[in-house]
Amino acid sequence: MGIINRTPDSFYPPARHLELDDALSRAASMISEGVDIIDVGGVRAGQEGDWVTEAVEIDRVRPFLVALRLAHPELLISLDTWRAEVADACAGLVDLVNDTWAGADAGLVAVAAEQGAGYVVSHTGGLAPRTDPTGVYYGPGDGVVEHVLSGLAEGAKRAVSAGVASEAVLVDPTLDFGKRTVDSLRLVAATGRFLALGHPVLMAISRKDFVGETLDLPADERLEGTLAATAVAAWQGATVFRAHDVRATRRVVDMVASIRGDRAPLRSERGS
Repeated sequence: MGIINRTPDSFYPPARHLELDDALSRAASMISEGVDIIDVGGVRAGQEGDWVTEAVEIDRVRPFLVALRLAHPELLISLDTWRAEVADACAGLVDLVNDTWAGADAGLVAVAAEQGAGYVVSHTGGLAPRTDPTGVYYGPGDGVVEHVLSGLAEGAKRAVSAGVASEAVLVDPTLDFGKRTVDSLRLVAATGRFLALGHPVLMAISRKDFVGETLDLPADERLEGTLAATAVAAWQGATVFRAHDVRATRRVVDMVASIRGDRAPLRSERGS
């Protein structure tokens, strides 16, 4: 899942694509690099930066979604929003609604269902949209894993009850959101436990703060840490990876899949 942010203030500047032609060019590059889904967002996740109204968010994402759908009709397109009004304005343009704020707008899942779109269930520890975590504690040991498992199970049940097809529900432990670095590390280590929920597991690891804090690195130096965590999660069975660096991530998940025996090598000539 490649990331295109239609924002001027995304935490990772290379993901900012405000100009329509620039965003379309990046989408084409991602497709050539092996992307399966493109995730389009119009609001920065964190609390830094100006507040963005629904109207502004729609103006940022809808024209690009129209152009992207026209240019690449077979592409799977995801909309990163927590607002039902924004998703409703983009009806017919997206295949997946990526609700990264865990149902903060209770009407969003119904909009996804009405559109026949998939839906990403997330976990934020109860934080409101664009809120950075403070004083977080989920208990000792794997307390955070149990909390996230419970929250995702409840969210998935609500999505199916709202009319989203069970096979179109994805679950995302939502690293960094409402979590300390040690919490996110535990969640990556426990990726395999989320498969028991019965839905595809999405991992949004790319260049996040938990990678930066673990290695004490700024966002533009977090690729290796991102890919290491990606390999760990892929080995355990996560199947969707939200990524800034599509080519590198594609190669990592393909290599892991081949080691697991889920993917044949593209060539096997050595020693034959």
